[in-house]
Amino acid sequence: MKALQNLPSAKQALLIAIAASGLLTLAIYLLRPFGVSPDLLPDAGASWYYWKLPNPDFMSRFTSWGGYILHQGFMWGLIFYAQRAGLKYSKKLHPINMLALIGTLGFVVLHWVQTAIWYDGIAQDTSVFSSQGSVIVLLVMVLVMENNRRGLFWGKKIPMMNEPGRVFKRYHGYVFAWATIYTFWFHPMENSSGHLVGFFYIFLLMTQGALMFTNMHVNKNWKATLEVFVLFHGTAVAFMLGQEVWPMFFFGFFGMFIITQMHGLGLKEVTKWLFLAVYLISMVVIYSDRGFNMINEVVRIPFIEYLLAFLFAGVAWLTLKLIAVFKKTDEPTTSTSA
Repeated sequence: MKALQNLPSAKQALLIAIAASGLLTLAIYLLRPFGVSPDLLPDAGASWYYWKLPNPDFMSRFTSWGGYILHQGFMWGLIFYAQRAGLKYSKKLHPINMLALIGTLGFVVLHWVQTAIWYDGIAQDTSVFSSQGSVIVLLVMVLVMENNRRGLFWGKKIPMMNEPGRVFKRYHGYVFAWATIYTFWFHPMENSSGHLVGFFYIFLLMTQGALMFTNMHVNKNWKATLEVFVLFHGTAVAFMLGQEVWPMFFFGFFGMFIITQMHGLGLKEVTKWLFLAVYLISMVVIYSDRGFNMINEVVRIPFIEYLLAFLFAGVAWLTLKLIAVFKKTDEPTTSTSA
């Protein structure tokens, strides 16, 4: 208990970690020229990941996969220990939080060194869609988990998601740690604008995982910030790459905020309607120039996320029901004799 009292508060740690994330992102930008700069193959389309070695060797694969496996095992081990130890939510950091934060920083440095010398991430051996998919899984699971608190559609809760949401809350740490760490090691630490925005976002997500069992880990404003950041990340990356579909990301994720996310922030109704008005007016302005025949873009991301939310919750709900049935049939029956 005395050791816990000497540790900083979770809020202080979060603020320091956010500042450190910014500095680390700046360091990637400034230090990248000191690393190897291989000649990359021409871009071959949406399914092609551009930033990977034309001729990978044993060391490029060994260091990228080795770093990923060590990082993944480290974080999963901490989560397992924390759950087994029965830690309670606290305003102060637990010793394991300090270990997680310091360890995360160490793996960031390791990944930079690995990129500087051997360059390749695990993108060399995996699909570009796997990295995008891991983040989608994270966002969709949050929808299910938060349903019981903020609802899914304008504050309305979906009862069938309550039990799956509780199960997801119990085990989400393992899935979220996989999603963030996998994405982190997927990319080399390049200093393109898209990479820099992405790495900053990943640093924030890894900070969230490191703050497990603290009050900041469940702080509604901080959690909403992490969800909404994907709006800026997706839109900025698409815009920087000159992709014409940037409104799909902007209005898609903005729509998620309007429909679901803002209803967990305790906002007044007038504020909610004001956000909706800004959303609709912005849509009219953009698509009056872009063409209203393209307005179907705004529903693509919400449609996919809500569909997957129901799919994830449905599979979890059915699995729980089957487990309950099998447990009931396995129970020994007692008979009485006259």
